[in-house]
Amino acid sequence: MKSVVITGVSTGIGHAAAETLIRNGVHVFGSVRKKADADRVKNELGPFFTPLIFDVTDEAAIRRAADEVRKELNGQKLAGLVNNAGIAVAGPLLHMPPDELRHQMEVNLIGPMMVSQAFGPLLGADPSLKGPPGRIVMISSVAGENGQPFMGPYAASKHALEGLSESLRRELIPFGIDVIVIGPGAVKTPIWDKANDLDISRYANTPYAKALGNLKSYMLKAGANGVAASRLGDLIHHVLTADKPKTRYRIVPSALESFMLRTLPKRTVDRLIARRLGLSKI
Repeated sequence: MKSVVITGVSTGIGHAAAETLIRNGVHVFGSVRKKADADRVKNELGPFFTPLIFDVTDEAAIRRAADEVRKELNGQKLAGLVNNAGIAVAGPLLHMPPDELRHQMEVNLIGPMMVSQAFGPLLGADPSLKGPPGRIVMISSVAGENGQPFMGPYAASKHALEGLSESLRRELIPFGIDVIVIGPGAVKTPIWDKANDLDISRYANTPYAKALGNLKSYMLKAGANGVAASRLGDLIHHVLTADKPKTRYRIVPSALESFMLRTLPKRTVDRLIARRLGLSKI
């Protein structure tokens, strides 16, 4: 039986990917941060799921989890690693506390790097293991190609993740380990629901107060109309099993909006976004 590690399986994309892979005969090792979540997800997903408890910013805990998986694999290689865990930090960059930006990068960039370093040997960088080399799937975002207002930290982390992924893919050629990026648009997951909890009161005395309110409304609407998490699960399964996967996949709820963002002149896109959020000149 093939085995795959997925980070962030408590909800959303990670949980959906775990469900799909298990349904297709794959054993999933999935990371959560809390024992209660480990017990819940184990109960939901059954005997072909093994919880790993670690935070992607905790290098020592990640290494312990990799050692646990190595023992379970008993000399076989890991078929895949899905770097899914992530957060979204929002706010105007001129007023953003630097520590919040640092935390964003720690979770969304440094975290996947440390996880890839810990599990890389199990995917094939360790020549003593048996079986075909595995693949790394990086869950990026449309924000890995476009930077939306007030989502600068998130966009920066995903742009950086895509650059890191490209370099890593080329560095892993000698081991036969592929690295594939998936860049979804809005997905119906709890990360979008958290827009309701976005505290914009601290920016009430800035020129961005009204536009931030519009952003909350836009995010809630986008999440409600987003791609079903199950579609991401199906795509992750495809990426891990296809004979010749692409290096990057885009999956968005609105093909027209994606086309506009990728093809219209940047200044035109600037004006369209400013109009949507009410970012008029002061």
